[in-house]
Amino acid sequence: MSATSDTFDLHPYRPERVAVEVPDTALDPELRARLHECTVAIIGCGGLGSNVAEMLARSGVGRLTLVDFDTVDERNLNRQFFFRDQIGMPKVIALAENLQRIRSDVRLDLVQDRVTPENLVGLVRGACAIVEAVDEAGVKAMIVNTCLAELPDIPLVTASGLAGYGSTNAIVTERMADGLYVVGDLTSDVRDGHPLFASRVMAAAAAQAHAVVRVLLGYREP
Repeated sequence: MSATSDTFDLHPYRPERVAVEVPDTALDPELRARLHECTVAIIGCGGLGSNVAEMLARSGVGRLTLVDFDTVDERNLNRQFFFRDQIGMPKVIALAENLQRIRSDVRLDLVQDRVTPENLVGLVRGACAIVEAVDEAGVKAMIVNTCLAELPDIPLVTASGLAGYGSTNAIVTERMADGLYVVGDLTSDVRDGHPLFASRVMAAAAAQAHAVVRVLLGYREP
């Protein structure tokens, strides 16, 4: 006989302050329809962005704007949503190919270009939410600062601290300002010599994707 939680009198730890929301499953078609009308702009289509795009497509988001200047690299296949036969392809084209294998009706806008302070606003125009998923700290800061200054009404989900093999329990989603959500442990940095593991990168990507879903459905708190 296999052991169960009842065998050892174990129960999930749920602090009293945590309120667990149980959605009304009868509303599922309505929620999916709302997501289908939304557009999400994803800036950076690497380990975070490619996996966020996959999860948002599977969640029913109707339109995605994919922004990345780079190509698929064999060294990154350990954590990005690409395949060996796509090595050398522009990331936005390869990712579009993969997403359409999941959902043929997902609408995709592909931008193979670097993001700058001058073109950022135009690239994400019409988005209901923006995902920052770039590697370079300077570019990350520029995206956050530009969005806060020029696009204050569009929720922005960014990431900070997902490198290494620390516990995924340390990866949290915090609302740092009105419309600004930060996912990660806020400390670990690949520049400090921490490796990148698919398990932790994808945990952060899932948290980013779910934060987007929540804000699209009207939930302001992560």
